[in-house]
Amino acid sequence: MGRRAGAAGIALVLGGAGILLGVAAAPAQAAEVSYATKCIPPAASGLDPVEGTTKVEITAPATAKVGDEVEIVWKFTQAASKNPDLIDLPEDSVKPTGTVKAAGAQTADVPMEGPQENPAIPKGGDMVLSDMTGKVTLTTAGEVTLTPDAYTITAYSTDTVCTPQETVPAAATITVTDDGGGTTTSGGTTTDGGTTTDGGTTTDGGTTTDGGTTTDGGTTTGGTTTGGSTSGGDDGQTDFEGKTVTTSFACTSPGPEKIDSTATINAKKNGGSYDLTVKTAEGVMDSPAPLPAGALKPSMVITVGGDDSGSLEVEGPANKEALNAGDPVSLEDMTGTYKPGADGKATLSPGDLTIVVTLSAGADPITIPCKATKTGVSLELDVEKQDGGVSGATTSGSDSSSSSSSSGGLAETGANDNGGLRALGLVAGTVILLGGAVFTFMPRRRVR
Repeated sequence: MGRRAGAAGIALVLGGAGILLGVAAAPAQAAEVSYATKCIPPAASGLDPVEGTTKVEITAPATAKVGDEVEIVWKFTQAASKNPDLIDLPEDSVKPTGTVKAAGAQTADVPMEGPQENPAIPKGGDMVLSDMTGKVTLTTAGEVTLTPDAYTITAYSTDTVCTPQETVPAAATITVTDDGGGTTTSGGTTTDGGTTTDGGTTTDGGTTTDGGTTTDGGTTTGGTTTGGSTSGGDDGQTDFEGKTVTTSFACTSPGPEKIDSTATINAKKNGGSYDLTVKTAEGVMDSPAPLPAGALKPSMVITVGGDDSGSLEVEGPANKEALNAGDPVSLEDMTGTYKPGADGKATLSPGDLTIVVTLSAGADPITIPCKATKTGVSLELDVEKQDGGVSGATTSGSDSSSSSSSSGGLAETGANDNGGLRALGLVAGTVILLGGAVFTFMPRRRVR
């Protein structure tokens, strides 16, 4: 019986959001701490700051050794603010992040993050936040205290930032002992996720062996690899692989202010013409709300240069899978046809991008134009002039109307007024823009 009770003391912490099971040595059993907190809603909401009380439990091992990486769990027993009387927050639409401050023998700001998991929260209801976890490597013997600090509540890609308004008491203490050990690794140098063996140097995700140097994701044995370009020729070749180029786009609302991505144009010869496939980087922005399958459809203008001139359009299918709020958005591969309008060497470069968003069946599409502010030549081809070719003209690689002007955008949804954020409702899984609702895609970290 005593053994059973001891195991329960080690493993079990019960709370409103669920059950947390620990597998480390006896966790630090800390009393709940509470502190006065001020939460700042998104500026576009027009809501005043909220002052309330945050109540938190921090769980961590009671003892550890220098060099150990330990996990910290932050459990909300009460958030400082409630859900405002604007919208019902659907299930799994809210994500918390925050910071735990380590002090004493070692000082550190430990980033904490919880999953986007929550029950449906009605207007004016208590904010229910998932448990956050973080890890810290212990470097110094002695007592290390853990204190909850500021945290952020993210919903629909907007942030409410909550900061302490008083000195917060420590919530847990780890006693760290020095076992005299250490870890030393000799050999190569690795930067930004690469793997190195035998003294090589790897940068930006490449793999190097036998002393080679690799940049930008290539694989090299005993030598150096960098990006290249591909040119078409008249030697019977039918498939042409383009170079991946860095692109930037400036979008109009409700698109992100800026998209940093990459694009690659590949071609397959088809008679005197070329079937094009354009690939862009994955996860270039965040979905602002749950979106059904078929909601997002991309198209792009391809600029033709060199001995030929003009432009053409490529178009991609809509997203195959539904998206949750905050999910990374990737654009499907876009296809179209290039018919040369001149003899010689033609260059193909990614140009302006258009994203059409249809929130539900029968809804007016929201057209998001994105102007290319940075691009480059992805593919060069040796071409022969074809009747009706692209030279000096703009042609379309698709019969779809997805590249319609921005007049089909937010103005037609009734969302382009001066009311600011009033409501972003969710009815039967369909996002609806109400009054001056803000529906904004957020850019993700630049893709290399």
